[in-house]
Amino acid sequence: MAWLHEWAGLLTGWLLFAIFLTGTIAFFRDEVTHWMQPELHGLRAEAGAADRGLDWLRANAQGAETWMLSLPDERSPVLGVAWRPEGAPEGRAGFRRTELDPATGAELHPRETAGGNFLYRFHFELYGMPRDTARWIVGVATMFMFVAIISGIVTHRRIFKDIFTFRPDKAGQRSWLDAHNATAVLALPFHVMITYSGLVLLAGTLMPFLFDGPRGGGERGGARPQAVAPASPTLPVVPLAPLIAAAEARWGGPVGSVAVTRPGRPGAEIELRPLHAASLPTAGRTGDRLILDAADGRVIRAVDGAAGMSTVAELNTVINVLHRARFAEPWLRWLFFVAGVAGTIMVASGLVLWVVKRAAQHARNGGPSIGFRIVERLNVAGIAGLCLATAGYFWANRLLPAGLAGRADWEIRIFFLVWAATVLHALARPVRRGWVEQLGVAALLLAVLPLTGLTGLLAGDARVIGFALVALATAAGLAQAARRLSRPAPAGRPASKPGPRRRAALATGERA
Repeated sequence: MAWLHEWAGLLTGWLLFAIFLTGTIAFFRDEVTHWMQPELHGLRAEAGAADRGLDWLRANAQGAETWMLSLPDERSPVLGVAWRPEGAPEGRAGFRRTELDPATGAELHPRETAGGNFLYRFHFELYGMPRDTARWIVGVATMFMFVAIISGIVTHRRIFKDIFTFRPDKAGQRSWLDAHNATAVLALPFHVMITYSGLVLLAGTLMPFLFDGPRGGGERGGARPQAVAPASPTLPVVPLAPLIAAAEARWGGPVGSVAVTRPGRPGAEIELRPLHAASLPTAGRTGDRLILDAADGRVIRAVDGAAGMSTVAELNTVINVLHRARFAEPWLRWLFFVAGVAGTIMVASGLVLWVVKRAAQHARNGGPSIGFRIVERLNVAGIAGLCLATAGYFWANRLLPAGLAGRADWEIRIFFLVWAATVLHALARPVRRGWVEQLGVAALLLAVLPLTGLTGLLAGDARVIGFALVALATAAGLAQAARRLSRPAPAGRPASKPGPRRRAALATGERA
């Protein structure tokens, strides 16, 4: 089990670190996207935003087959409007979109950005390869992670004691072992949940033979009519505010989107959908819909999202919602984020521990092998380099011209260019200097980053303030790591070959 734990973690360790890091950031992907569009800083969700969006669509999207509104909430303050012009192609490509100020209904023109969605997608689809191939790779890595967790539990006999054992000033592998054990045990329920639920999310890719028929839902606006009558401005749409208030009272949570099918035509309908499940036990009801007559607001039908779902299907939905924290209040989302940070440190410390444990062995055997040298340098680029690339991604958002064509793609290119540069740097520099330099530069970039969002900070924008605090905390952690690594390595006494009991203790994380 100790052997299995070690190699299951090492073989996919760098990929797992990237999955954990980007997945942890993705818990706040809406907030990250908001920070990366400073033109929207200071906006606040306002009552009556839906009717302002409806007025804008009446003035600018007459004749459309469908109108859609994405309502502002505590995570994203903008009012999104979309419409499908008559004769537009099926699917999302047929919609035209823009964003409005929820207070005034004025059209906004934020900069193009890949935002938090790039990090979210990279978390489980990587980048630049076929989607199914990428999901297979991530799925296999997730299975390796699950094996490493279970085998780690089996080999860890003092699992509760190690929660409170951390000796950062110990020389050699002891401090790395304590860091690995503490972050693994402290958030163990989260690690098991997030890994297992990730496998469930990828089950359709990993085991397609278990699924019959197409997977995935259609457009939120409902089925398109086969034929439509000409639009008429004399057929108004009823005010939305009272309908939304009644739906929120019915569901016990906010309405997330509004769709109007056949606006301005006979038989026009309004469809309301909840933003997310009000709680985890109601997660299986995320498909609830309320269909109303657009002329008078009369309820035509209420669609129960859980109707006809089997127990297994409901459980699957709950697991999916739990993995993405869609149901979570802000405090619980922060708890998930902190647990994700612990998981990221757990993977990183495990990779470093593998190198530290073998350094003394190689020193006794005439020097490190080529494979060992490659692993220790890939550790630098895979851990410190990815942190630096993420900081570079955020800086690219601020430094690229706002009107640059293909701007979102350039942000992603810069992310990978910086990451590739860290690989070359790690190969060219001594290992310890590589760690110090990459961690130090990443810490500096993140420490200064909040200054680029002063407008939102001064406006009291909670999303911008939260981003700044996380950037500063991360910068402090990276700077502390760089400072400790910049110290000269302790001389210590020559290592002697450990006996059988000592080797077994080191393998299982026990004291000799």
